[in-house]
Amino acid sequence: MDTDAFKVKAGTSVDLGKIDPRSTPGWAGNKEEAANHLSEQIAKIVALQEVLYAQGTRRVLIVLQAMDGGGKDGTIRTVFDGINPQGVRVASFKGPTDAELAHDYLWRVHPHVPGSGEIVLFNRSHYEDVLVVAVHELVAEAHWRRRYRHIRDFEQLLTDEGTTVIKFFLHISKEEQRLRLQERLDDPRKRWKFAKADLAERERWSDYQHAYERAISETSTDDSPWYIVPADRNWFRNLVVAEIVSSTLEGLDLRYPPAESGLEGLKVT
Repeated sequence: MDTDAFKVKAGTSVDLGKIDPRSTPGWAGNKEEAANHLSEQIAKIVALQEVLYAQGTRRVLIVLQAMDGGGKDGTIRTVFDGINPQGVRVASFKGPTDAELAHDYLWRVHPHVPGSGEIVLFNRSHYEDVLVVAVHELVAEAHWRRRYRHIRDFEQLLTDEGTTVIKFFLHISKEEQRLRLQERLDDPRKRWKFAKADLAERERWSDYQHAYERAISETSTDDSPWYIVPADRNWFRNLVVAEIVSSTLEGLDLRYPPAESGLEGLKVT
């Protein structure tokens, strides 16, 4: 699979309406073959994460954004299954607290970025401050528009200091969202995930699509790229994310640190 086909090149203007959320570009096999390939990619991620943790010099930040029901939780559960939890964290960003609102909007984000040897997954992220904030007009347009520059600079700081940043937009259709939200309502075990406010947000579908188009166009850089993943089909979504993560980790040239000298021939008694 050519994962570059999903990457948004720096300076590109994004039009989500031209990307079919049900498409499976670059994959000619069936679902069974995809499942086998996914297992191979997950095994690679597990192995490479162990080396990343042992080496203890590189860091990886993975940002997951999507409309409600887009599959962020499912992606995390599937793609990162079996990874040693010592070296992986998930950070979720919901509505800011009063303490967080008393600071700049990135204040609450920076403490959660990965340390040496870590992979951190942002389940929603600092991008909410150019998405929700813009759609609901919580601050003036001139205010949230300059945040694109702040975010580019923030992510460049991270990459300059040794963090690899990968950003995924899980792109679902409005109809697929309807089906997934209805499934939550119909299943008592999933109803806790549903809030009436989800329906009000759904009414702003077009506004959110435009907000995502702007944010992705403004902040996909060579060092901190966005990937737009067709996500109506869960199996394909997982496959693409796993492929991109595994190939990115492979590209870091990870190596186990050298062993202490004098261990050859040593016997444990």
